[in-house]
Amino acid sequence: MSVVATERKVEIKVEEKNLSVKEKISYGMGDFGNGFMFDLGQLYLLKFFTDVAGIPAAAAGGIFLVSKLFAAVCDPIVGSSIDYRKNIGAKGKFRPYLLFGSMVLAILTVLTFISPNLSPAGKLIYAYASYMIWGIGYSFVNIPYGSLGASMTQNTSDRTSLAAFRQTGSLGALFVTSIAVVPLILLFPNEKIGYPVVMGIMSVIGIIAFYVCYRNCKERIVVKESPKEKLSVKSIFKTFVSNKPLLILVFMTVFTISAYNIKSAMLIYFAQYNLGNVKLMAYMNFIIIGSSFLGVIMLPKLVSRFGKKQAAMIGLGISIAADTVNFFMPSNVVIFTILASIAFIGISIPNGITWAFVSDIIDYGEWKTGERKEGTTYSLFNFSRKLAQSLSGFLSGIGLGLVGYIPNVAQKAGTLVGIKSLLLLYPAIALSIAAVIIGFMYKLTDKKHAEIVQDIHARS
Repeated sequence: MSVVATERKVEIKVEEKNLSVKEKISYGMGDFGNGFMFDLGQLYLLKFFTDVAGIPAAAAGGIFLVSKLFAAVCDPIVGSSIDYRKNIGAKGKFRPYLLFGSMVLAILTVLTFISPNLSPAGKLIYAYASYMIWGIGYSFVNIPYGSLGASMTQNTSDRTSLAAFRQTGSLGALFVTSIAVVPLILLFPNEKIGYPVVMGIMSVIGIIAFYVCYRNCKERIVVKESPKEKLSVKSIFKTFVSNKPLLILVFMTVFTISAYNIKSAMLIYFAQYNLGNVKLMAYMNFIIIGSSFLGVIMLPKLVSRFGKKQAAMIGLGISIAADTVNFFMPSNVVIFTILASIAFIGISIPNGITWAFVSDIIDYGEWKTGERKEGTTYSLFNFSRKLAQSLSGFLSGIGLGLVGYIPNVAQKAGTLVGIKSLLLLYPAIALSIAAVIIGFMYKLTDKKHAEIVQDIHARS
């Protein structure tokens, strides 16, 4: 083991051996825990707002838009506060946030699924307040977790493995929450009680998973000093605009994540109204999300053969084709599930590779500026995810209103087509735009990244 010091007195413990399987699994458990709080909002909160809290669909969409935009603005502030943190102890720069932040986030998750007995205006204010506060709590957990991956290794193969294990954890959480939540809620005679109780159970599982990640992951690239430049809006903006690969990834992510999230939010409506049975959602998700693990299994081999960029484009192409065909097919549960499974296999590939992209981009920023800012860089990337999440939540709510959706009644034929369009057609279009962006604009290849890492080490 050797120690390399960069211009910022960054100690890099370079280990010849690869990360252990235990550590990779533990890192994936972080996103597993994350999903037991984040996925609940993406999958069920819109339905909770419209059908349980009684908030109109358009107003519910506004909650997602405003709350996510608010969280997006807060992300760079949270990320920078982590980078500029002093007196970093033996537990590391990022890991303590996973341990303590996840407990706070669990409580906030339950609070978002409570509908107090207030006036319509009071319910709307409560929904805005609880979800905006949840967004801040989420940032203080997710940004350190995402930054942790870049501090564990600079090896391309290990980073691809970490991305695969992270995506596996994310899909595992989505798999469980998609299948288990609705049946558990239906066990309660009153959904107002069922929702917060079930979300509380899911959140406890999330805390346990985050503890495993905290306990077994190790920070190897250790920043001993905070950045020399004073923390300001200008310094955050400078980090953003000076990193061209980051700008491109942010642009691409707006489309990939909005496609993924709007699909997740609309599936429960499609099952209940287009297919006529909301209980089908659990069975469909068992197959759809279960199949998507195939994409994660394929990810390391695809990256090894084609590189991260080309592998991501292959996955996008598969998802675009499957969603397009599915839109024009009859609303049959068997046909829909098969094609949706193929689409999820495809999208799981670029979604997993994205995490490796981010780690490479952090190295690029250090090489470009001489300042290693994991938290700030990851938070700026997270800004695009929050922007996409706000867009998908807003479009879901507004889209339901535009197609004439009325809760808990049989929908008109035009409304059913509208639900299907939101579920399949929008994702196909959004992913097509993402493929063009990554294909023509992203220039940080695996070869270029390897040269950058060598140059960083040579500066010592």
